Parts: sequence; structure tokens; C-alpha cells
Amino acid sequence: MNTPLISVRDVHKSYGRGQNRFDALKGVSFDIHEGESIAIVGKSGSGKSTLMHVLALLDAPTSGTVELEGVDTSTLRGGRLNRTRNKTFGFVFQQFFLTGNSSVLENVILPLKIAGVGRSERRRRGHAALEQLELDDKAKNKAVNLSGGQKQRAVIARALVNNPRVIFADEPTGNLDTTTGAIVEDILFALNRENGITLIVVTHDDELAARCDRRLFIRDGLLVEDSAAVAA
Repeated sequence: MNTPLISVRDVHKSYGRGQNRFDALKGVSFDIHEGESIAIVGKSGSGKSTLMHVLALLDAPTSGTVELEGVDTSTLRGGRLNRTRNKTFGFVFQQFFLTGNSSVLENVILPLKIAGVGRSERRRRGHAALEQLELDDKAKNKAVNLSGGQKQRAVIARALVNNPRVIFADEPTGNLDTTTGAIVEDILFALNRENGITLIVVTHDDELAARCDRRLFIRDGLLVEDSAAVAA
């Protein structure tokens, strides 16, 4: 089989020291291949959000390795780490993290600004991403004036604007009603199927997890099951 897109080997993550030390991850190992959809499932405090932060290179493991296409990510530093993260990953969180008084377009093109992309190219790609999410008519609106579902679609557009290979979605439907949540789920899985974007979802939602190719069950910082999901 091809080199895994992400390879995790015996990853531990601890916070604090001495009596205050907390072991959030206690040695997890698995591979993720390009184009897969993966659900990371577990109770609050199980370590699933810590695992997502380590996978997304937002946090470094205390020990063990995370490889991105065979490259040990501990060798990535400073600007190189930021560029890799910015170019490879898109993020969709339960909290929208939109700047309310900025326009929807300005929010969506922020990753391109960080990447140093020129103004006209930023705008072109921002409008293209909004169009893909059927939100281009709201480009000039202030983000604060969007509905919950529109905000989450704007967040997905922002995640897409850099043409990422991986989208991390942390409880992406947690703040949405059932109908709107289902629409957002459909968008994410369509991006996975049609664009080949690897989708990594952290969720409490069994139905959402069942739509993914595989489920990684985390309990007390350990991977207790790595199984193919069976859609209901």
C-alpha cells in the first residue's frame, strides 16, 4: 500500500509535571491514508481532542512520532511548520471563530492572507470557495449577521480556500439544529468523496461517526478500537 498520509507511532501526550501531571494520550498508533474519512470517538476527557491537535500539528507529542507522508513532523520548525499546516490542513470547529464585524469574504480569505497570497488571487479563491458552499451572495455581509448554518458553511469555505488535503472537523454540527447539521455533514462527506479530501472528524455523535470509513475509539488516552464504520 502507498505511504500513509499520516502515520502515528506510540504517541504520548502529557500536561503538567510531578503530582500535577496528566497523561492525555498513553501510546497510540495507527495510520490514515489519503481520501479516508475517520471518526475519532470517545467520551469527554478521553483524549480525542488532544489527539486531533497532535495530528493537526497544533501540539507536539511528548514522545512518539507523527509522520506526514513519511516525514517526521518533529523536524518541522517555525515557518516551515506553519507553512505545512496552513497548506495541508483545513479546520472546522464547533465554535465558528469568525470575526463578527468583518465581511464573510474577509473571514474566508484569512488563511490566504497568512500564506502571503496576493489580494486579487485571495479574492478570486475566496469567492470560488463561497460559491462552492452556495454562500457567495453573502460575501459582503458581516459574519455576525449570518445564521448558524451559514456561519458553519463560511467556516467550511475558509477551510477549503487553501485547497487542503485534510479537513479536521471538531464536533462540526455541535452548535446546529438537526436539519442544518445534516446539511453540513453532507457537505463535508461530499468534499471527501468528490474532491478526495481526507476527513478527520472528532465527534460524540454515533450517527455522524457511522458515516465515516473508520472509527477510532479513544478511552482514557488509549486507542481501544480501530474499526470500519457500518452506516445504519
